[in-house]
Amino acid sequence: MSSIEMLDGPQEVHWVSRSAFQIVSISILCTEIALFLVLNRGVSLWFALPFVLIASHLMHGAAVGFHEASHGLLRRNRRFNEFDGVLIGVMSFMSFSLYRAAHQSHHAHFTTERDEELWPFVFTTTPRWARILAAFLELTCGLIFTPALFLRTFLRKGSPIRSRKVRRRIWMELGLIVVVWTGILTAVYHFQIWHYFLWMYLVPTVIAGNLQSWRKYIEHVGLTGSTVNSGTRSIVARGWSGRLIAFTLLHEPYHGLHHMHVGLPHAELPRLAAELAPRHEDEIHPFPSYGHALHHLIKNLADPRVGAQWKTSNN
Repeated sequence: MSSIEMLDGPQEVHWVSRSAFQIVSISILCTEIALFLVLNRGVSLWFALPFVLIASHLMHGAAVGFHEASHGLLRRNRRFNEFDGVLIGVMSFMSFSLYRAAHQSHHAHFTTERDEELWPFVFTTTPRWARILAAFLELTCGLIFTPALFLRTFLRKGSPIRSRKVRRRIWMELGLIVVVWTGILTAVYHFQIWHYFLWMYLVPTVIAGNLQSWRKYIEHVGLTGSTVNSGTRSIVARGWSGRLIAFTLLHEPYHGLHHMHVGLPHAELPRLAAELAPRHEDEIHPFPSYGHALHHLIKNLADPRVGAQWKTSNN
C-alpha cells in the first residue's frame, strides 16, 4: 500500500494537528529553558548540542508558522495572526508585510520569471555559475540570504510592491527590526551574556535558516514542470518519524497541496494526499521521506533551475 493510499479518505482532523504551532512554540520555550540550564552549569558544550539541534528544528517550524501567518491561516483572530507574523519576522530579520507581499508572486506566478522567491533560478538568461553561487549562498547563509532576497524585491527598480500603504508599513517594520535588535544587542553587551546569546539564539537560528533554505530547494529547485505536481516535490511520509517531522513543520511537506489549496489551514492538507498522485507524464510522485526528496534535489544542484521556461530555452 502506498503512502498516498494510507492517507486517502475523509479523515477527521485531530485537535492536536490543528494545534501544531502552539505545540511547537511551547516546545521551543522548554528546549531553551533546558539549554539555559545546561549552559548555566558550565558543563561541556557536547551536552548542549542535542538541545541546540532540537531548537534549530523547532525554530524552522516557527518559520513555517511565519509563512502560515502570511496567508492569514496561523490564527483565527486576525490581530493575533498579525502579531505572531511580525514577532517571528523581527526575530528572523524579516519584514512580515514584505514577505507577505512578495510571497504572493510565488503563488500568482508559480515558477515563472515573475516568481520573486525563486530568483535567479527562473531566469533562463542567468549564467549557470551565477545560479550555482546563489544556491551555495542561500543554502549556507540562509539567515542572511533570505532577507536580502526579499529586500531585493522591495528595493529594485520595477518592484511589484507598489502600494504606498504596504511600502510604508514595510519601512515601519524594517525600522522596528533595527530598534528591537539594537536593544537586544545592547542588553547582551551590558550584561555580558554573549555565551547564552550564541548558543541559545544565534547558532540554532543560523541552522534553522539553512534548514528553511534546504526545504525551499527541496520543494522546487531542479523542477521544470508547468503544473503544481511537476513543479513541486511533496513528501508523504510512511512512518511515524516522517509524520512527526511533518507535524512540527506544520504539514509543509505536503507542499503541492498548499499550492492547490492556498487558503486551506495546514492541518487539513494530509486528508487530501490523494490529489498528489501524478496525472501527467512529467508529474512527480510524492516522496516517502525528506531523504528521498533530498537525493532527487542534489542530482539537480549542479545546474539549479526552476520552471517550464527552461524546456524551450537553449541554455
